[in-house]
Amino acid sequence: MEKILEVKNLRKEYSDFILNDISFSLEKGYIMGFIGPNGAGKSTTIKLIMNLAKRDAGEIKIFGLDNINDEVVIKQKIGFVYDQNYFYGDLTIAEIKRIIAPFYVNWNDRIFNKYIKEFELPADRKIKHLSRGMQMKFSLALALSHDADLIILDEPTSGLDPVFRNGILDILADLIQDENKGVLFSTHITGDLDKIADYITFINKGEIVFSMAKDDILDNYAIVKGPRELLDDGIKKEFTGMRFNRFGFEGLISDRNRTKKLFKDRVIVERATLEDIMLFSVRGNGND
Repeated sequence: MEKILEVKNLRKEYSDFILNDISFSLEKGYIMGFIGPNGAGKSTTIKLIMNLAKRDAGEIKIFGLDNINDEVVIKQKIGFVYDQNYFYGDLTIAEIKRIIAPFYVNWNDRIFNKYIKEFELPADRKIKHLSRGMQMKFSLALALSHDADLIILDEPTSGLDPVFRNGILDILADLIQDENKGVLFSTHITGDLDKIADYITFINKGEIVFSMAKDDILDNYAIVKGPRELLDDGIKKEFTGMRFNRFGFEGLISDRNRTKKLFKDRVIVERATLEDIMLFSVRGNGND
């Protein structure tokens, strides 16, 4: 399959954080969820992809083109939804649209007006008078109105009500029916990704934990619950993360098939959600 996005050995160093030679790729026709705790490197990675920050090392290719050398061509084909509002607050929705539309050769007023109506956005309302949810809806309408082939979303559903969040997911699911398009969806609301993501890339402390098909992740990872006396130092190392309580332990294991060899039938094995995987991986071994 042709790759719409390739990140290879990407590195960015700050005084208090290092994005440490990360690599992942997204093929056409798929939605990739990009997850990790706050400060893990998600927004830094997206800024580097969009050439809003200067990388220290590595390579980023979008549509097979270098994201710096071919930036103008690439950005014609990207729809980008930021995690916060960057529009000039004293301008109205209609005024912002008139400024932005001429930059895109494939701008489509009909599609834009369709989303403005669907999202119930008043064209004469100033940006500063829009709620966070309405600002995000406006950003999404702009991103979807110039026939972009890659949609990049940085926490687009944060602070939005569940009804509208589901509406966004439906839009993305419809969009991806065009197998030439792809979506990179950064979010901490992992339940949204359970519904629509094909692949998950998990970043923590500036490093990629995994980048895999979502179904493979959910098939392999499991939550194991049992009494503490079953644990020894060797068995503890089998777990990605663990926490203890007065009843025993709960742990995340990345190979469900290993539980039978380790514990036979002496534990409870449950399917892990993406949220479980992220929380246990980030916290590691907890205390009583």
